Amino acid sequence: MDVSLFTNCKEKVLKNCSQVIVGKDDVINLVFTSFLCSGHVLLEDVPGTGKTMLLRAFAKTIGGDFKRIQFTPDLLPSDLTGINFYNQKTGEFQFRQGPLFSNIILADEINRATPRTQSSLLEAMEERQISVDGKTTLLQEPFMVMATQNPLESYGTFPLPEAQIDRFFMKLKLGYMTRNEEISVLKRNPAVKLIEELQCVVSMEEIRQMKEMIPQVNVSDDVAGYILDIVTKTRSEPQFMLGVSTRGTIALYKAAQATAALNGRDYVLPEDVRYLVPFVLAHRISVGATTRTGDIENYLEKLLAEIPVPLEKIHS
Repeated sequence: MDVSLFTNCKEKVLKNCSQVIVGKDDVINLVFTSFLCSGHVLLEDVPGTGKTMLLRAFAKTIGGDFKRIQFTPDLLPSDLTGINFYNQKTGEFQFRQGPLFSNIILADEINRATPRTQSSLLEAMEERQISVDGKTTLLQEPFMVMATQNPLESYGTFPLPEAQIDRFFMKLKLGYMTRNEEISVLKRNPAVKLIEELQCVVSMEEIRQMKEMIPQVNVSDDVAGYILDIVTKTRSEPQFMLGVSTRGTIALYKAAQATAALNGRDYVLPEDVRYLVPFVLAHRISVGATTRTGDIENYLEKLLAEIPVPLEKIHS
């Protein structure tokens, strides 16, 4: 299996997006990994760290249709899915598509919408289809929801339920830049202008080829068992109210395959799995109301330290 396509596309995506988002190659790479696995991304961080700019830059980089939806408390499900309206000229009802009928959806401040509107995303994110007035319409591929939310503000927000959080392939955060990186941002052109100048560097045909090749990346029985050991451990830990779901297990498996290919390998290493655990599994674990996200990540680190890592040769 030739993985040069993955490494070449990864280099182009990182180079293009880093013109807008400085010093966050790891996050850009994880967003690209999620996209290749047909997964969705929840980007959670404080205001002003570049969440929306990152997602806009990534959408321009891979091409395809892009729609941004600003989530507010008065947003209705029909504002996302579309509506059937009566056409007086023809005397018939016609379906007017909503913004979900695009390749890349930016759901900005998703936790500001009501649970009813949030739930309208569930069918689209999982089944890649939308049902309106009893009629189901398939969404075009590729399809990806990239949502942002602010973890600090609680006034006027509606926390996402576990069923919806579990549908996000990864949960990421940007964090602050270093001093030198922030100085370089101060001296450059505005981010909006930089995004307008970005070009598509990865074609839809290349994306289709990579998606078809990902399942061919070899995962040995030992590494697959290692993934199951981690997931099973989260389900038995007393500090976790709810462990990782089967959907989470599959997500970790796929993410490991994509990560290996993007790193120039046609086989998965245990290190690939360990690297991805905080991003793929942390948001799928339910804990007490007083537990912070950082505590969950610390729990996962301790959990990983207790599970034996496969040491034998895992590829031929």
